[in-house]
Amino acid sequence: YPRDFEVGFPIQGLAAAESDPDVVVFHAGTRSDGRGGFATAGGRVLGVTARAASVAQAVQRAYAAADRIQFRGRHLRRDIAARAIGPRA
Repeated sequence: YPRDFEVGFPIQGLAAAESDPDVVVFHAGTRSDGRGGFATAGGRVLGVTARAASVAQAVQRAYAAADRIQFRGRHLRRDIAARAIGPRA
C-alpha cells in the first residue's frame, strides 16, 4: 500500500468467524496483542476464505464470516469473486 496506516487496534470476532469449519482466516497485517489476541499491524490485515458446493455459496459464507470480524478502520472489499459469480439480481 502506498500510504501509512494506524496500527495496534484490537481485532474482535476471529473465533466467531472461524466457528464455521469451512472458513479459514489468514493473517497478514496482524500481530499478537500479548494477551492471546491480535491487533492490526497495517496493510491488508486479514483474508477470509471459505469453501462450499458453489463459488456463490463460498463467497456468501466468506462474507458472513468476515462480517463477524471488527476493528477500527476496517475496510471490507465486497467485489472479491464478482467475476466468477456473474451479475447479481
